[in-house]
Amino acid sequence: MPKNLELKASIPTLRSALSVCVRIRARKHSVLNQTDTYFKVKKGRLKLREINGKRFELIYYMRSNLRGSCYSDYVVVPVEEPKAIKTVCGILFGVKTVVKKSRILFLYKNARIHIDAVRGLGTFIEFEVLVHHGKRQARRLMDFLILEFGISKRRSIAGSYADLLLKQ
Repeated sequence: MPKNLELKASIPTLRSALSVCVRIRARKHSVLNQTDTYFKVKKGRLKLREINGKRFELIYYMRSNLRGSCYSDYVVVPVEEPKAIKTVCGILFGVKTVVKKSRILFLYKNARIHIDAVRGLGTFIEFEVLVHHGKRQARRLMDFLILEFGISKRRSIAGSYADLLLKQ
């Protein structure tokens, strides 16, 4: 399974995060409207992601629910029949919750920077550093991003947006 180093944190405004992206010369990739349907699985997380109503992915991942950065193992499978997959997964596992968000995606080196407005939750930033050049390089890049964006440990989020929605 591919691996990345992740961190999710609340941010007061999207504007401040966008200005840091400009300052560090991150490349704006796209704006994504995403609907993630999470299924009830015993181990890890399984979700069907709908992207701009045009692209669909089944995503399975395992990540610790810890504050701060942590490693995640994941598999992303493109889906051609999203309604059928949602029906089958719903029957097999049950639907846990649905998360809707607008995401601005920036790319910086081997990192994906997500600036998210999550319906019902607020604004967040998420870093996903792809572990292509070893864990040491991934950690250095994550530390750089945490410093540049001024992310404190108390702002970091343990778990997923689905977990936060379910706690409300």
